[in-house]
Amino acid sequence: MSRIAKCPIPIPKDVKVELNAQLISIQGKYGNLSRIIHRAVEVKYLNNVLTFSARLGFSDGWAQAGTSRALVCSMITGVSKKFSKKLQFSGVGYRVSITKDNIINMSLGYSHPILYSLPSSIEVEYVSSTEIIIKGVDKQLVGQVSANLRSYRKPEPYKGKGIRYSDEIVRVKEAKKK
Repeated sequence: MSRIAKCPIPIPKDVKVELNAQLISIQGKYGNLSRIIHRAVEVKYLNNVLTFSARLGFSDGWAQAGTSRALVCSMITGVSKKFSKKLQFSGVGYRVSITKDNIINMSLGYSHPILYSLPSSIEVEYVSSTEIIIKGVDKQLVGQVSANLRSYRKPEPYKGKGIRYSDEIVRVKEAKKK
């Protein structure tokens, strides 16, 4: 059993935390996020430290406290540092470009280009025609946008072509022998 809920979260100096009943709002230099905490969790903010505990009368209180603590810790990291995922496009003719109005244009071997409209809180850094970095404050949204882009052409196991994360290792299978 994990005891992550019992670990307090120290708040950096450039981050402001507002606690209003079960609504927690966090502001940092890169943006602000807010989340409603489960009613089985009690949050206390004293001396720039957030602590989480389970309320009495809830059977899943500590599980919810651990989940809430992890989510709030990710929110604090996001508004102070940002999250990023690097995508690589590998394959003959696989290219990516970004337009001015936050639309990603991808050539992935299909007969038509694929256009993907980004959410307003997501930024994309263009590294090369085969690499982009997706950045944002919300960890879940950065991961979801990366997964959506990757789903257009997942890496295939015989040649390794497709869209992959930079730290992903694709095991290439041996071809069929005659």
